[in-house]
Amino acid sequence: MKFTKDVSKGQEGFQKLPEKLILKHARVIDPGQNLDDVLDIYLVNGVIERVEKIDPLNFDGEVLDLDGKLVSPGWMDMHVHLREPGREDEETIKSGSLTAANGGFTALCCMPDTMPAIDTQEIILYIKDRARGSLVEVHPIGAITKKREGLELAEILDLVEQGAVAISDDTVPVMSAEIMRRALEYSRMAGIPVVAFEEDTTMTSSSYMNEGYTSTCLGLEGIPSVAEEIMIARDIMLTEYSGSRLHIAHISTRKGVELVRQAKAQGIAVTAEVTPHHIALTEESVRSFDTNTKVRPPLRTGEDVEALLEGLRDGTIDAIASDHSPHAWEEKASEYIYAPFGVIGLETALGISVGELVHKKVLDIAGLITKYAINPYRILGLPYPAIMKGHLANLSIFDLDAEWKFDPARSLSKSSNSPFVGRRLKGKPFAVINNRQYFRSIL
Repeated sequence: MKFTKDVSKGQEGFQKLPEKLILKHARVIDPGQNLDDVLDIYLVNGVIERVEKIDPLNFDGEVLDLDGKLVSPGWMDMHVHLREPGREDEETIKSGSLTAANGGFTALCCMPDTMPAIDTQEIILYIKDRARGSLVEVHPIGAITKKREGLELAEILDLVEQGAVAISDDTVPVMSAEIMRRALEYSRMAGIPVVAFEEDTTMTSSSYMNEGYTSTCLGLEGIPSVAEEIMIARDIMLTEYSGSRLHIAHISTRKGVELVRQAKAQGIAVTAEVTPHHIALTEESVRSFDTNTKVRPPLRTGEDVEALLEGLRDGTIDAIASDHSPHAWEEKASEYIYAPFGVIGLETALGISVGELVHKKVLDIAGLITKYAINPYRILGLPYPAIMKGHLANLSIFDLDAEWKFDPARSLSKSSNSPFVGRRLKGKPFAVINNRQYFRSIL
């Protein structure tokens, strides 16, 4: 079977599936069902009809040979900045969806730091309308406070009624403990988690990287790890007090991981995510003064990275998310202290994660799939896309051993601010299937 790869027309890059299709010779892994076997998947009008070894003789449909490829439930990136509305020059819902598909994802959560913020029903409806019919499902995360100013709660129940799957003020923390408490209480009523950006900004004004020996050597003001840990501790206590659910975004410090580990041991409903760049890079990368190493929270020490890896290994850290943060070229091409924080990551997340975690034996492949394809859905209270008869096919297909280099020219993002340009990666997206559509990665 031969699919074309015409992505020049945006959303038309997603192609309709044939009426009958067999995915042949794939290693099918669905940790939610303890499934790991070389099987065939028979699809009829995009719905899974059979998952078993199938004789294709006398089959009147089409066959896609996936020998050497892995098929898993569709991956979700639960932390993506799409920039629309407001900064469509950096990314749009359409371009971000294509970028996600190119990176092996079939779903994403868009963060509320748009202009205007996702703090009203109208903005939620706008996003859902723009994403309608896409292969990649776009789940909006609503703002905790109006305009993300931290002063007055948004109409949280109204946001959830229109489809918000969580609330967050990312990329700014909620500094008021009282407002955070009320947000947690409303989120409990709505049955959704609060996604927290953990940083005490009274300690981090005019700061650009991790505080420590390296920042001193470089003459850059540092962001201390304790600024993150203080807020994690506060919000864990508020979560326990309110009986709510807390999800900690892009955790980055050793003591932060330990705080989450202790909270889980006490039965507090807290989950956490980590980004690929926080496990693949350390503060030493900042010595290059490449503004694509400027992220928030900042790249930390090797000791912090080891703690993050251990947190992934023992289940303290539940999910991996890219924190895809596109920025215009001219904004990143400035002095380090003036450049905005953030990097793109949808298209490198799989390669970095497979290389740093699976091939280095931090996680097995089933464990990695759980972090991307099962736990994000569970954190958000959504059913994960199980590979089973009667389910609409929602699949991520990738090559565990393929080696490649990330080339921005093959990226579908409107932005190119990646610290991994030219880096050799092992583990490559191949294709995605969802909503009766197919997309073949062009990376």
